[in-house]
Amino acid sequence: LNSVNDVAAHAVDIRDKKKEYLLAFFLNARHQLICKETISIGTLTASLAHPREIFAPAIGKAAAGVILVHNHPSGDPSPSDEDVRLTKRIAQAGQIMGIELLDHLIVAENGCHSFKSAGAL
Repeated sequence: LNSVNDVAAHAVDIRDKKKEYLLAFFLNARHQLICKETISIGTLTASLAHPREIFAPAIGKAAAGVILVHNHPSGDPSPSDEDVRLTKRIAQAGQIMGIELLDHLIVAENGCHSFKSAGAL
């Protein structure tokens, strides 16, 4: 996974879902994909996630990094205030645990938003 487009291509299956899906891509120290896992399936307008649901499998898989991807059923990839808060919280938890949050992407019918590309990570 070398680019935002690579990650988005691996998450194309959630782009048009009617509920929010949160996926985690667990990577080794060379940023090679170990596995992709669905962390949660939320509601029409919210994804229900907590750092423990993301980092428990990351620890079990000996991941060095994580990329999060979730969809916006509205079609608008712009991050909500809750998306921004969750991203900061996950990044802080990852720093403590030594598992870097490499990016958080929002995919939607009308495009994709990368927190890293936007300078928010």
